[in-house]
Amino acid sequence: MSESFIVVAETRVDEGKGASRRLRRLEGKMPAVIYGVGQDAQSLTLIRKDFEYMLENEACFSSILEVQVDGKSQNAIIKDIQRHPAKGFPMHADFLRVRMDQAIKVNVPLHFINEEQCTGVKLGGGMIQKQATDIEIQCLPKDLPEYLEVDMLDVELGDIVHLSDITLPEGAIATALELGDDHDLAIASVIAPRGMKDGDEEEAGEEADGGSESSDEDAAAGDAGEGNED
Repeated sequence: MSESFIVVAETRVDEGKGASRRLRRLEGKMPAVIYGVGQDAQSLTLIRKDFEYMLENEACFSSILEVQVDGKSQNAIIKDIQRHPAKGFPMHADFLRVRMDQAIKVNVPLHFINEEQCTGVKLGGGMIQKQATDIEIQCLPKDLPEYLEVDMLDVELGDIVHLSDITLPEGAIATALELGDDHDLAIASVIAPRGMKDGDEEEAGEEADGGSESSDEDAAAGDAGEGNED
């Protein structure tokens, strides 16, 4: 984990819907709660603009945060965010405390690489279709990655990248795979674009070779023509 995130919070005493509305409208703050590891849940208050700024970095969703409550630090992850249904800004946040010696389950974002160089796209004329943007993994907090890479370079037209194809850091497991092989979900695939007829994908893959063969045939025909003229 290369990123470090600090959330500064205060204990919230005045609770209830009315108090939360006043908090958001008049003070530029937002309510939150932190819970877990056998400790009581604690109601918090955050400065909303600072929290929104942190959320702009997707790594915060898959990182161990340092939540400072009244000057005391606690390790936690973002468990849930309630957003305004129309405007999208955060209205409430849930933090789950973590112990550094206990495994946790976290949804980690996927980063797709080599999309433009993908064999099925570049040679097959296909397009990449993504079935997932993140996956849930289980690991110790120290092994938690900010993201996972999905390399599309050698994926051909019609191929499917499955959950089991993703390389995980040492000590991490994909929780879905623990449920059995039938949970080896599709992550991405290279599909033929609309309008491509059966057999077109083979023709698209052979265009480069076909072009060179045509050139050789034209050259041979030209030589034959010159011989007939003589």
